[in-house]
Amino acid sequence: MTADKREYKVLVIEDNPGDFALVEDFLFEQIVAPKISNVTTYRSAQEILAVNKFDVVLLDLSLSDRTGKSLIEGIMEICGDAPVIVLTGYTDFSFSVKSLSLGVSDYILKDDLTAMSLYKSIIYSIERRKNISDLELSEKRYSDLFNLSPLPIYVIDLESLKFLNVNKATITQYGFSRDEFLNMTLKEIRPVEEIPNQEHGLEEDKQSASEHSHRIMTHKKKNGDIIKVEVQIAVVRYKGRDANIVIATDITERLKYTKAIEDQNEKLKEISWIQSHIVRAPLSRIMGLVPLVNNIRESREEIEKMLEYILISANELDEIIKNITDKSRAEDFQILLDESKKF
Repeated sequence: MTADKREYKVLVIEDNPGDFALVEDFLFEQIVAPKISNVTTYRSAQEILAVNKFDVVLLDLSLSDRTGKSLIEGIMEICGDAPVIVLTGYTDFSFSVKSLSLGVSDYILKDDLTAMSLYKSIIYSIERRKNISDLELSEKRYSDLFNLSPLPIYVIDLESLKFLNVNKATITQYGFSRDEFLNMTLKEIRPVEEIPNQEHGLEEDKQSASEHSHRIMTHKKKNGDIIKVEVQIAVVRYKGRDANIVIATDITERLKYTKAIEDQNEKLKEISWIQSHIVRAPLSRIMGLVPLVNNIRESREEIEKMLEYILISANELDEIIKNITDKSRAEDFQILLDESKKF
């Protein structure tokens, strides 16, 4: 096997010169030019780890100033991202399992140590640590995306309908605290009369092959206010549970604005119909009578009769115009204008 040419910085925490020499030989057997540092006490390990970064730490469990579990816990606190491999003469299997639970990457008996086993342990430990770091970074990015999103997002357990997680925007929108949410189910933010619709929607989601759905729902805030929300739902696996992640956007004001526009459009349609039908009738009569008055050669009584007809039609037209004015009040359009500025 060709020796590994990559550069590794290795800290060996070992107070037995013979054991250190053996480990050093094994390292040079598999790695072309490892950078090896050796300290013999926990205190000296603290000092070197405070100012240096290492790719891996090889730890003997019997030092003059600290041993066993206490030594592992101390090194784990100060080793940074470097994986820790325990090299020991202890044959206590239960303790080896316990040491792994404390965060060490591997536990190797010195009697079983070979150049290849040590090299493999180092490579596997470094790669494992890298993968863990990548996973932690990915989880942090997810957490930031979830918690810092301006949109209300929550996670619901599909079986119990309990809230598993909520972000800050959800807390702000609904008024419940995080602890309150985590002790609630989805039903508690729905008006009682809406529960059947919720159950129907959940049943539809179960029967659908799609992992995404979208609908408009009625929700209830902590203070009792009823809001309309547009929800986007995706099926996820969350901490070992089948769950839905939900984005719930409050569209109450948007719907009010849309309804106001629709109502105003209906008024405008009615006004248009009035203008094209009702207004035309008295206006046509007036237009027809005016030429007759100009050309009339009849008696004064006839002229007065025609003027009376014109006045009747004018009054009728005036009432129609007032009706139109009532239907198109300026304040109605101002309300629409004010609402539009919110979006």
